[in-house]
Amino acid sequence: MRWGDGRRSDNVEDRRGSFGVRRVVGGGIGTVILVLVAMYFGVDPSVLLNMAPTGSSPPAATSPASRPAEENRMADFVSVVLADTEDTWRDLFQRSHMTYREPKLVLFTGSVESACGLAQAASGPFYCPADEKVYIDLGFYQELKDRFRAPGDFAQAYVIAHEVGHHVQNLLGISKKVQSSRARVGQTEGNRLSVRLELQADCFAGVWANHADKARHILETGDLEEALNAASAIGDDRLQKQSRGYVIPDSFTHGTSKQRVSWFRRGLESGEINQCNTFGTERQ
Repeated sequence: MRWGDGRRSDNVEDRRGSFGVRRVVGGGIGTVILVLVAMYFGVDPSVLLNMAPTGSSPPAATSPASRPAEENRMADFVSVVLADTEDTWRDLFQRSHMTYREPKLVLFTGSVESACGLAQAASGPFYCPADEKVYIDLGFYQELKDRFRAPGDFAQAYVIAHEVGHHVQNLLGISKKVQSSRARVGQTEGNRLSVRLELQADCFAGVWANHADKARHILETGDLEEALNAASAIGDDRLQKQSRGYVIPDSFTHGTSKQRVSWFRRGLESGEINQCNTFGTERQ
């Protein structure tokens, strides 16, 4: 992925080295669910997290000079990708006579306090609609490479674009509608709504990639395969098979590997937001 000459975002909040108060979630079935869900990205981390105390402020983070050079390079990369999503979605919103409100991206280490609760790094990257921030521990990228077998900078960019996709859903009012609908249905149907929300965020990530490449020629040979591999690696079916040896489709909250790849590709090939209506079709 060509990114070295890209614009850096002003919306990165660096809290690396700041540790919130760690909390222990109770054992039993709650722990099993936590471990399972922690393997993928979440739109609502309050499912995983204890709520953080209000009015508290994070400790001062460590300085960039004291961190490994590779970690700082990754922080720089994240800033470029975030800036690229800003440019893309600002333009797309303007075309529809809307204003794109840019999200903040918080870099953290170990744990972090958000308006959605206290998050551990194990929960993976997430978007919190309450404060309109994307949260990521850069250590996740090593896990993406080693555990999920999904290396590559464009795979890493896909992770950010997916979470920004949740921000777009929030701005468009989609997230609130899904949350309201989930409150009126049972667990199984609620999970299906969550799957559709996640698949749409994958599609939005593809829309970003389409426009970013047309405008700034960011894609290199092999980049598309990296993103598709990452989307496949975090499918519910694949993750459940790895963790427990079998799958429970009714418990899916993010979609299968095939679904995630299909919707990301659909956004990438079309470049059209209206092609990402996962709620208006039987297809998932």
